Amino acid sequence: MLKEIEMLDALFKHATEGIIVSDSEAKIVMVNPIAENLFGYQKNELIGKKIETLVPRKYTHSHPKQRDEFIKNPRPRSMGSGIDLFAMKKDGTEFPVEISLSNFSTSKGKFVMCFVIDITERKNQEAEIQKAHEEIKHLNVELENRVAERTEELATVINKLAESKQEVMRALEKERELNELKSRFVTTASHEFRTPLATILSSVSLIGRYNLVEEEEKRFKHIYRIKSAVHNLTEILNDFLSLSKLEEGVIRNQPEEIIIDKFSSEIADELKSMAKEGQKITYNHSGDRQNINMDRQLLKNIIINLLSNAIKYSSENKEIFFNTTLHLSKLKITIKDSGMGIPEQDQPLLFERFFRAQNASHIQGTGLGLNIVKKYVELLNGEISFISKLNVGSTFTIIIPNN
Repeated sequence: MLKEIEMLDALFKHATEGIIVSDSEAKIVMVNPIAENLFGYQKNELIGKKIETLVPRKYTHSHPKQRDEFIKNPRPRSMGSGIDLFAMKKDGTEFPVEISLSNFSTSKGKFVMCFVIDITERKNQEAEIQKAHEEIKHLNVELENRVAERTEELATVINKLAESKQEVMRALEKERELNELKSRFVTTASHEFRTPLATILSSVSLIGRYNLVEEEEKRFKHIYRIKSAVHNLTEILNDFLSLSKLEEGVIRNQPEEIIIDKFSSEIADELKSMAKEGQKITYNHSGDRQNINMDRQLLKNIIINLLSNAIKYSSENKEIFFNTTLHLSKLKITIKDSGMGIPEQDQPLLFERFFRAQNASHIQGTGLGLNIVKKYVELLNGEISFISKLNVGSTFTIIIPNN
């Protein structure tokens, strides 16, 4: 019997939840160490006090009635189904909790046992998830609005071309191409959005099951998956919006003076955070000059896109070589990886919109990146070429005249 009492005492003291025991008059008779920490009281400060001491003041007027109803009809149950519950610390601070009640009787009378869990961290995580959902919702609405605007513009153009037979024929051909592009756009968007959205939904669902302190690692794992999925969605939307701006002619070439080695080195450092385990970006500059006159943002977008591809399509522990050579008349950029390479039969179509090489279908992407890069290079009056061998790697070369 003594051994059983010792075991029960150890369970009470070392439980991972706060435990508070009150008598039939709602006076606190026992408090375990976790409950002391949760509420900021010493045990002797709570013993003999009413349980309402731990209830926020705005609820103390209604709590006695609810408490008395439980004492009259006691049964194990959870409190506050469907509503948010709060408790109050010694300093008056309120915090969200989950509470379960149980009852028992001894020779000393009837008692109520209250199990308390602080769910502040879970509530914060839920708020972050909700914020991510709202951001995705906003981005989806923005994308839908742009598609709707584009569709209206195209309809106007088609109506104007209907003035003559030749114009009607050209309009029909244009409409066919646009419908094909729209279909490919919808197919690509729905496919690329489905995976990250499914990841977010499944992780949100699973997070709600991990309520215990020892399951914190599992919760953080799913939070990381949600953030990664949101990052993928943002990249997809950026590709679609960049393509739309290029087609509308919004983007212009606006040259300015750039110190190319400093500029390129900063980009390489920025992308190191995206690199996989063991990957290394090695940058080198050569030539008789450092200053160049060129559009800063266009050049940055080109380099970032090609370096990102090198990281994405190379495995861990691979080196990526990034070189710039600047002479009086031109800038040469080469980016070489040791990745999966591009199948020879796919190489002629590499810069087409929505095109994905056969061996890259399992990797996240829209098939727009290299098409956008080519258009940026053309805006700078430059040329882009590449050499690639399957399972060996790819080298992209860009030559741009110095303004």
